Amino acid sequence: MTELSPTQKTVQRRSKPGAWRISDIIDSRNLRVQLTAAHMDHANDRTKARQRVIDLLHGALFRGRMIAQERLEAGADGLDTANLLSAVMDEVLHALYDYTTVHVIRANNPTMGERMAVMAVGGYGRCALAPSSDVDLLFVRTYKQTAWAESVIEFMLYALWDLGLKVGHAFRTIDECIRLSKEDYTIRTAILDKRLLFGDKDVAKELDDRFDKDIVEGRAAEFVQAKLEERDRRVSREGSSRFRVEPNVKESKGGLRDLQTLFWLAKYIHGGSNFNGVLKNHVFSKSDAAIFRREARFLWTVRCHLHYVAGRAEDRLSFDLQPEIASRMGFVDKAGMSGVERFMKRYFLAAKEVGALTRILCAKLEAIEQKKPSGLLRFMPAPVPKLLDDKRFVLDAGRVSYASADAVKDDPLNLFRLFKVADKGGYDIHPNAIANARENLKELKVSYRKDPEAQELFIDVVTSKHHPGTTLKIMNETGVLGHFLPEFGRIVGQTQFNMYHHYTVDEHTIRAVEAMNDIERHVLVSEHPLATEIFPKVQHRRALYLAMLLHDTGKGQGDQQIEGAKTARGACLRLGMEPEEAELVAWLVGNHLEMSDTAQRRDISDPRTVSTFAKKVGTVERLRLLLILTVCDIRAVGPGVWNSWKGQLLRELYYATEAALRGGRADEVSVQAQIAKRATLGREALFEKIGKLPASFENLEDAYWISFETDVQAWHAETITASGGETTSAARIEKELSATQVLVFADDRARLYADLCKVLTSAGADILSARLFSTGNDKVLDVFEIQTSSGEPFCEGDPERLKFLTTALQAVAAGEKPEHELADDNFKASRRQAAFIVEPVVSIDKKASDNAIVLELSGRNRQGLMQEIANVFVNQGLSIQSAHAESYGMLVHDVFYVEAQGEDVLDEALLTKELLEVLRRGDLEAPRTPARALKRAKTSENR
Repeated sequence: MTELSPTQKTVQRRSKPGAWRISDIIDSRNLRVQLTAAHMDHANDRTKARQRVIDLLHGALFRGRMIAQERLEAGADGLDTANLLSAVMDEVLHALYDYTTVHVIRANNPTMGERMAVMAVGGYGRCALAPSSDVDLLFVRTYKQTAWAESVIEFMLYALWDLGLKVGHAFRTIDECIRLSKEDYTIRTAILDKRLLFGDKDVAKELDDRFDKDIVEGRAAEFVQAKLEERDRRVSREGSSRFRVEPNVKESKGGLRDLQTLFWLAKYIHGGSNFNGVLKNHVFSKSDAAIFRREARFLWTVRCHLHYVAGRAEDRLSFDLQPEIASRMGFVDKAGMSGVERFMKRYFLAAKEVGALTRILCAKLEAIEQKKPSGLLRFMPAPVPKLLDDKRFVLDAGRVSYASADAVKDDPLNLFRLFKVADKGGYDIHPNAIANARENLKELKVSYRKDPEAQELFIDVVTSKHHPGTTLKIMNETGVLGHFLPEFGRIVGQTQFNMYHHYTVDEHTIRAVEAMNDIERHVLVSEHPLATEIFPKVQHRRALYLAMLLHDTGKGQGDQQIEGAKTARGACLRLGMEPEEAELVAWLVGNHLEMSDTAQRRDISDPRTVSTFAKKVGTVERLRLLLILTVCDIRAVGPGVWNSWKGQLLRELYYATEAALRGGRADEVSVQAQIAKRATLGREALFEKIGKLPASFENLEDAYWISFETDVQAWHAETITASGGETTSAARIEKELSATQVLVFADDRARLYADLCKVLTSAGADILSARLFSTGNDKVLDVFEIQTSSGEPFCEGDPERLKFLTTALQAVAAGEKPEHELADDNFKASRRQAAFIVEPVVSIDKKASDNAIVLELSGRNRQGLMQEIANVFVNQGLSIQSAHAESYGMLVHDVFYVEAQGEDVLDEALLTKELLEVLRRGDLEAPRTPARALKRAKTSENR
């Protein structure tokens, strides 16, 4: 629930909806007297009279809005604020209408054609107006347009625009309203929310009667279908998940629009004139109505704060706004979580509740309408649900449900049996069954966590070969998953305040399980060939699935791998697993980041890297399990996070480690021997392919021959041969790796790498990796893999720009000035990125490699960073062997293998100081966010 300060809690209790009176905010009588006085004072100057009227109305509107904002900031909820803003708008509009029709365009004896009703529609019609929302008005007339009505509308609209309001308006006859409602469901929905503001009551009543008779009666089924299809399209546009970490409070799944859809459907089918009236109809149970009210108030509170903070109609809860909204709503740092993370967890718990309510009630309303017989069928008995083989369950309209409403009360294990039956039969679950599960969750006592049958049922569902992810989502919605497995319950709705993760921790976890199941069923062969190939060889399938389900349960409790291993071990033992299997799950969870870290942050051509990793893994079986777990974990982070480059690195590490483990020896000498053997095979394969190797290839170290495929090596050799052994540069798109590979062959010199980085980063390229090889005779072969900031091959589809890039690199390598400048000014920190203050980290490891010093740096990503780091290395007398870059949204994590030149002794303190200064420069240059509460993000917490 929302955490408020004691003062805010006191104010909130005093500021309950209905605690205000509009007469205390706007004195309607006095306002009209002032408007009349303005007209009389400037009777001979309509321009001055109009300006005075605008000033008076603006003052009343401003006062009302300020009071609404003050109440909100003092703790009043957002729905109360929206109601107050709507009431203020009612008073201002009514005063303007009276002034217009009495003093400006008066109709002394109105004809039938001059009868008009002014109605609020849309959200304003529901008496819910957000601070910066449009004011939607419908001017209704009985006959064709008259000069009087046209003049009244024109005067009012221009006045409203002068007040700075965004006004949506339509001027229609009753017949036009009915006709357009039949043709357009958006118009039908808007008119469904109609509310008379002022004007002719008879005209408004006639529209009400015609709308009910011609539009509502007998058309509920088509309206339900249309609104559900509309919802599906909206959800698809917003990403099909209610757990995206920058949600749209209004449009995202689980947001206000879902609640509005429920409201419309219930009102259309069962009636109700206002918010409370609709919630009292029999579609909503008492608990459903309570959930609806509670979450509507919370989401409206978030939305109103958003509008005030942004100063516009902003409904996207972006990273730069989240800390400020959290602060305004009273969320503070507590129990290892920042205030903003606690606020977002509350938001996602609300979205979860709205999602469950929507799923249940929409499906219920749809089923009710579909079951209503038409024609002669209405005299036939309704179809009876079909009993399944397990007599405790029935198939109702293709959905599995309980045969008895008391099924869960009679036997709480029927909660799990429901999910197992649905999963095994491939059935959807009936909304009545979901509602039953939610309402009777308390029947599943804590003691059932140790019940052998409950444990078996639960594990069967989690490790199903059908579609466990689908079932787990429903289990999560109903609360069964978190209730039975409290370790998972702690991460429900949990977020990490960074730009890397796209979903909440629970949503990410379930998506990872889905990905694992897809790999097992050979659905993702083209994207994950190795994981698909080795899955049938896995001997501990159950442990793998449970490790995936539990892999992030340590987040928010310290070191996520250490804490996760503890929680996973405890959960597995409680689930009745044997200690050996529980230890395997704990090991996988405790090491689930190791393979990705090693592959992406270490030089996997270095024998010590492979040896160290192989010793940690221990067996080929663990290696297989870890590879699959790693692939699914990365894939489930969000769209675009997985790419072929990461896949290639993981495959290289897997094959090198597997060879070491199969050989029975994982020591460095044995690994070096294997690398030498692979290098010999690589040389032979290239010789066979091209016939003759360039002289510069004779002295290339083993690392080169195991780092690239033969086709790539052939391209390198042909490029160097064509240059006659002179300085050259070339590039080509590697679509399979989602990267562009660039090679530079040149004379070695001190600042060569830094100068090349300057050209690449100035052009806007992200350097994924750089591998530097000596070819003898003071020549070097540098190979870069580069991407765009969005993870695409750099310059893909732009061969001319790629040519300019290689020309510039060749010129710089030769010590000349490039003919073409490729500066990219688009790489700037956004306000979203500026919401994060990144704590830079530098570590120096002299034991990770025999031949190099390993430097790890993390900080804010920005243009030119790699070049500045390279300059520091040059100044410190360090030469670079290889570089490996990894980005997490606004964060970058770079690893360099360097060696000291000559007999210089490395000054670690000075090197660290200079590197930290470079990394901190990114935060100093970033635009500041207006947020009052900022999270200091550390790289270790953002993975």
